[in-house]
Amino acid sequence: MPSTRFRAICLTGPTAAGKTDLALELARSIPLEIVSVDSAMVHRGMDIGTAKPSAEVRAAVPHHLIDIVDAADTYSAGRFLADANAAIDAIAARGKLPLLVGGTLLYLRALRRGLAPLPEADPELRAQLDREASERGWPALHARLADVDPDAAARIAVNDRQRIQRALEVYLLAGRPLSVLQREARAAAGHGSATHGDILMLAVVPADRARLAARIERRFDAMVEAGLVKEVESLMARGDLHPATPSMRAVGYRQIWAYLEGRYDWPTARQKAIVATRQLAKRQMTWLRSEPGVETFDAFSAGLAEKLLERVGSECR
Repeated sequence: MPSTRFRAICLTGPTAAGKTDLALELARSIPLEIVSVDSAMVHRGMDIGTAKPSAEVRAAVPHHLIDIVDAADTYSAGRFLADANAAIDAIAARGKLPLLVGGTLLYLRALRRGLAPLPEADPELRAQLDREASERGWPALHARLADVDPDAAARIAVNDRQRIQRALEVYLLAGRPLSVLQREARAAAGHGSATHGDILMLAVVPADRARLAARIERRFDAMVEAGLVKEVESLMARGDLHPATPSMRAVGYRQIWAYLEGRYDWPTARQKAIVATRQLAKRQMTWLRSEPGVETFDAFSAGLAEKLLERVGSECR
């Protein structure tokens, strides 16, 4: 691979900040392959709403961890970490630079800090928690989580079914809070995983949030124009997916699903999808600004591609 003191370079930032286009600009000058850091792009059949690179783009620049599982399958952070490490090693063996591109926070945390050894999923326990939630509601289970693991509850939304369920499952199976297990794993790794210091983290974060909000709105409307509603219709028609399927919880997909079920009219669904995307971008920016060792660039600054090329190029000499 190009000579560099880092095992890989990561280009991250909030949704709609232009990461994909910037990565392709870098690929024009640097022999690299892209490893996706996106929890929705791993799923086949979810193309428009994930802004998945086209087949032509992927033919020109090799991409990894895209279209690797069915939309009905669950893809974990643990599997991502294993797959990403394998891809990085294979790319380096081909003499190219591994460029990680994406903004899924759970995956970025796994890359930087590793993962705590946690119990495997227990289908019977999950079914039990689902039954309890159907009777009492997920906010009630969130309150239950707050009693046993207040740190985890503080960072999980009261209606985040998947994360509430997992945190309670870990506590019930391990007998210890998820947040404690995660802290112990970070401490054992010296506050970072084996890859923490091996990845150069570059983030494109817009200084002008209003401009990003406008771009998010335009991008959603462009996705709809490109056929996003029909894409969700085809996923619904399969019959093996439902609103609680992890892939269908992706921003945009869940709001359109609700629209197609008649729970929202179109203006409401559109607005909810745009607001949810803005909230996701805000969470991503908050985390990136607080994360140590991340070099930040203004996503909308003039000559950004050249600045990133200079920075990455300085590591590849």
